[in-house]
Amino acid sequence: MMAFVAGSGLSRGPPGQRQGVGKKKYTTCMSTVTILDYGAGNVRSLENALRRLGHDFKWAQTPEDILAAEKLIFPGVGSFGAAMENLDKKNFSEPLAEYLQQDRPYLGICLGLHCLFDGSEESPEIDGLGIIDGTITKILPSPGLSVPHMGWNTLSPKRGSVLLNGVEYERFYFVHSFRLEESEHCLAETVHGSPFVSVVQRGNLFATQFHPEKSGEAGLRLIDNFISSSDLALPKSLPAAQDSVNRGLAKRIVACLDVRENDQGDLVVTKGDQYDVRETAGDREVRNLGKPVALAGRYFNEGADEVTFLNITSFRGEPLGDAPMLQILERSSEGVFVPLCIGGGIRDYEDSNGVSYTALEVAARYFRAGADKVSIGSDAVYAAEKFIENGKFEDSSIGAISFVYGAQAVVVSIDPKRVYVSSPEDTEHVTTLAQQKGPNGEEYCWYQCTVRGGREARDIDVVQLATSVESMGAGEILLNCMDADGTNAGYDLPLIKMVSSAVSIPVIASSGAGIPEHFVECFNETGVEAALAAGIFHRKEVSIKEVKDTVVTNGIPVRVTD
Repeated sequence: MMAFVAGSGLSRGPPGQRQGVGKKKYTTCMSTVTILDYGAGNVRSLENALRRLGHDFKWAQTPEDILAAEKLIFPGVGSFGAAMENLDKKNFSEPLAEYLQQDRPYLGICLGLHCLFDGSEESPEIDGLGIIDGTITKILPSPGLSVPHMGWNTLSPKRGSVLLNGVEYERFYFVHSFRLEESEHCLAETVHGSPFVSVVQRGNLFATQFHPEKSGEAGLRLIDNFISSSDLALPKSLPAAQDSVNRGLAKRIVACLDVRENDQGDLVVTKGDQYDVRETAGDREVRNLGKPVALAGRYFNEGADEVTFLNITSFRGEPLGDAPMLQILERSSEGVFVPLCIGGGIRDYEDSNGVSYTALEVAARYFRAGADKVSIGSDAVYAAEKFIENGKFEDSSIGAISFVYGAQAVVVSIDPKRVYVSSPEDTEHVTTLAQQKGPNGEEYCWYQCTVRGGREARDIDVVQLATSVESMGAGEILLNCMDADGTNAGYDLPLIKMVSSAVSIPVIASSGAGIPEHFVECFNETGVEAALAAGIFHRKEVSIKEVKDTVVTNGIPVRVTD
């Protein structure tokens, strides 16, 4: 186990009373829940959720721990094949199957649902536990339907349940490329293109396709329902269905924190003016817009759907030697129950002592510190260049991380800049009509990708990079624009349309937002799944609530919080 797990394996909340989440109180019976540790990704999020609720928990580190559990949670983060192989290596498969066949209380999360079935198209050569008949199938992309299914979606319960008590029609966070299409044990379904099973119940066995530990207040309530109920299989009446307004997959509003050291060596949140993060006058200190952990907590409380940390100078140092950044993730995940993404420094490297680390090892440490996704920048450009040159994919950090943790855990951050041309024939790169004319009246441009935080341009365009990284196994693109960044004049819509139409994975639009209407314009004109902002949120020029209120007023579905 990692060092952050207490030596006793037990974490205790206040005796006799659950700790509140916001103004909510959890005051039900005490019981100890066991978490299955099979080497998954971000299990810290579940650990922190249980601490927040005040529940005792311990880790199943041996086969005997599984059979001794009162209630068992399987935290699914990763790929089906890797998960099943890890279960076998730890000799967990047989005791887990025995536990489940005895109809003892079980909550499977994402992969914890998939592993219950006969197998998955994600790893067709590997068997599942076979507790329930059925096969997990791949979600096929289609026009207007991105894969992975990523974001906040709603449930359509088929019957009442103790597990869903009080949260039947709330939004939960989904992030997956494979799904169960139907089952006689379906408790609730969700629609992404077509309906699929989002909650399974068979007696005391429950499993969710979504991640309750990253689903805010609703997810915490669901976890508490599972642990606190003395009779999980007790039938319940289903509350009346809500109307269809604001149902389905929501658009995401993402808060981004650009983090770097200031001149005193402290990690601060900063924001540049056209990528210049220093003050324009005086001693040119690094612009300090706040402390990362405090800002992340603020954005969670204000309703951000995700929080992204971008370590904008990490390419200079040693990622696993960056203890403060790891501590930021650890501390933020204690109180932020929406997805956390970390970008910067995810690469193979050798430290000052001559010790080599792979990008997979770096990512694994970030996941264990509390990240749900990692964002790869420069390394993705170099890998795409090799592919274009050689015509084949060599080993890449994208593929390695995706294989173990799933495509949904890998984001590629792209930093392009406009190169103006008078005519599309003037370049071999993919062009578009520019959002604004060039310095000599040019009406067209192509977008040149950069590395090292935008400091170095490369001879590869944004479409070449986006399509290459999708083929390598990336599950999402964070699309910046160096020309729009810091302008507050709106997103670069031609760029966003160009990329989103070239790939089938979700795209997060970034750079240029200044007012809430810019988010509406972006969603309506490009169809992207998410839009990100930084400086306007940091400086409180625009609030997340203002953005969401404006988006809802314009008929666009978003997750609404109190």
